Amino acid sequence: MTEAERQYLQRLLRLVERELDALGYLGSRPPAPEAFHSEVPFFADTMVFTDWLQWVFVARFRAILEGGHSLPANCAVAPMAEEALSGLEEDTEPLTEVLREIDALFE
Repeated sequence: MTEAERQYLQRLLRLVERELDALGYLGSRPPAPEAFHSEVPFFADTMVFTDWLQWVFVARFRAILEGGHSLPANCAVAPMAEEALSGLEEDTEPLTEVLREIDALFE
């Protein structure tokens, strides 16, 4: 991934947080420490999806970018977002669209 793409990914991560905030799902306190010990995809057994986005997805990508580490070979979070957010009353399409853009960076 080029430096420009890494910077774009940083901007997209900020947009994820902005959309979570607009929906009222941006938390100020992380889940309990034991919630991070899940081995289930998306920590579905210990967190709601919006918490996972903030405290795992965004946080890990930021750590990778800030540390100058290699990014994963692929990312496919948008399909899970579509499923997990489908029952919410709020308009989650802007958030899902940002996640689609992140996925597209890894295609």
